Amino acid sequence: VQLQASGGGTVQTGESLRLSCAASGRPLGRYSMGWFRQAPAKEREFVAAITWTGGQTSYADSVKGRFTISRDNTKNTVYPQMNSLEPEDTAVYYCAIDETYPDLLFTSTYSYDYWGQGTLVTVSS
Repeated sequence: VQLQASGGGTVQTGESLRLSCAASGRPLGRYSMGWFRQAPAKEREFVAAITWTGGQTSYADSVKGRFTISRDNTKNTVYPQMNSLEPEDTAVYYCAIDETYPDLLFTSTYSYDYWGQGTLVTVSS
């Protein structure tokens, strides 16, 4: 399974970015997807997650109300829409999938089976 994250870049405070993560490779079953981020010298932290149907989502408190996650299963792609970006959002953003429990949401990195390579988001003040 390959996960290709894209959409990162450099923006000003208050601007928006839309990331995407496309899954490919062997035929995939149902899976939930999580997004995490890692800033320099910090541990990787949970950002958002979405179940297979898209009916349930979960957000870290730090992004709640600013980020929205959605998915298009016809394209095997998940899209975090990030609005009102702040310098504190600067990090490498990673997507990951969980095929074991596609209808549940987890915030731990240990719950996810496959990871993408990451895309850098830089928010300048």
